[in-house]
Amino acid sequence: MPATNKLIYRLKELNEIGIALSQQRDINSLLELILEASRRITRADAGTLYLHDPERRVLRFEIVRTDSLNIAMGGVSGEPIGYYPVQLYDLSGKPNHAMVVCHAVLSRETVNIPDAYKAQDYDFTGTRNFDAKTGYHSQSFLNVPMCDHEGEVIGVLQLINAQDRASGQIVPFSADDQQLVESLASQAAIALTNRRLIQQLEGLFESFIQLINNAIDDKSPYTGGHCSRVPVLTMMLADAVTRTKQGPLKNFVMTEEDRRELKIAGLLHDCGKITTPVHVVDKPTKLHTLFDRIQLLDTRFEVLKRDAEIEMLKKLASRKQESGVSSKGEADIRAGYEKKFRQLDDDREFLRHCNIGRETMPQSDVKRVQEIARYQWRDNDGKMVGFLSDDEVENLTIRSGTLTSAEREIINRHIEVTIRMLESLPWPKHLKNVPEYAAGHHERMDGKGYPRGLTRSQMSLQARVMGIADIFEALTAKDRPYKAGKTLTESLTILGKFKLGGHIDPDLFDVFIREKVYLDYAWQFLAPEQIDEVDLSKIPGVNLEV
Repeated sequence: MPATNKLIYRLKELNEIGIALSQQRDINSLLELILEASRRITRADAGTLYLHDPERRVLRFEIVRTDSLNIAMGGVSGEPIGYYPVQLYDLSGKPNHAMVVCHAVLSRETVNIPDAYKAQDYDFTGTRNFDAKTGYHSQSFLNVPMCDHEGEVIGVLQLINAQDRASGQIVPFSADDQQLVESLASQAAIALTNRRLIQQLEGLFESFIQLINNAIDDKSPYTGGHCSRVPVLTMMLADAVTRTKQGPLKNFVMTEEDRRELKIAGLLHDCGKITTPVHVVDKPTKLHTLFDRIQLLDTRFEVLKRDAEIEMLKKLASRKQESGVSSKGEADIRAGYEKKFRQLDDDREFLRHCNIGRETMPQSDVKRVQEIARYQWRDNDGKMVGFLSDDEVENLTIRSGTLTSAEREIINRHIEVTIRMLESLPWPKHLKNVPEYAAGHHERMDGKGYPRGLTRSQMSLQARVMGIADIFEALTAKDRPYKAGKTLTESLTILGKFKLGGHIDPDLFDVFIREKVYLDYAWQFLAPEQIDEVDLSKIPGVNLEV
């Protein structure tokens, strides 16, 4: 091949390698590509890629390849490298220029050695020992440092035993070889640095998301962990859908990028709660605001008892002054008031019981609260007023949980805040669906959800996945102030009714059951007493035929 054509061919090869480097996303695959491309354009029999660890001041073996010895370690081979890192400095801190690969790093210069056995400037004792053990003959060496955009060495390419293209004989690395590998090393360093920067930014982004979630979960000891559990369950269900081989969803697939996008959406699905007032998020009892107002009611009961006792003593004293009172009459008076005291104590305990959130509150309890509210007591201004304010009655008669309708509106508003927050961010192309996925976990398939009233056809599958994950986590959560975590049977029964009622996606519910996603989640997050034996034939909506 004429020299001009040969040069054109090798430049074309180098250009193709550069394109491949820019497209590679996986670090291990990128490192593999760098070393193998260097070996290919120089026809090197062996090669090692080292990465520089500036903190430990060593070179770490990342990939080792020797074709003639069938050696493949590190990189995508999966075979571990058992060699110790190469020390760039000795114990006294003196630079290790004796080893050729170290000199390439320390000097930031390429070192081209035609024959290691004739080299006088470097110590090749280790190389000779290797050759003696394996029968190999390490002859020509090319060591090229890989420098980033700031001029810092991030790694070294060490190529061994260039082979003549015609005869296959071991020859020195030519000047053209050196120039091409130096050019490749420069491109490789840029590609590797960019990939590392992207990974670091992605890691920083996920850490920032986790920071937000920790702040939200830390606002309440009763819902702490929700922001971390929902994404886990979301990915469990999404992965189950990708592996299902039957039903309407059997063709659904997700790439690694798709999985990452959904994971981030799961992590951010409640980010709007960061603006929700603490006294609403963390409302353990019905009367709780900045403190539990049940204490105020305790004081009022004591005032009623005090007033009743004063009234009793006055009545006894008055009757005694008028005509004296028999022991039986006095006993009757005291008995009447003692009955009143017991009633007040009983009412106080009843209101304490009502103050604890429950899943349902009987109408009889609501009526009794309203009757107690009509008691009269003298307030701080000396005025006779109703025993309970309208606000206290409203809170104490909350039918389910601890939140009033107004407070629920405040809680529900978090999804609108979440949408505004996420839609305001400049998402890159591969994360552009995060706002839509995260925004849909309170929507319903029949269009009766919130905040946008979307129907099933208007929602992505990923958003529908998050809806089931959010509900099941809430049902089984064992850290709510007003309920214990439900068992698997109880939770699946409710979820099945939701399927039949148009609340959740029916096909996803089928996958959730068929792939036993609920059980995988249970072993990780539920208490042992919650994991009961589930009889699927008794769960509403379960289609055992699918």
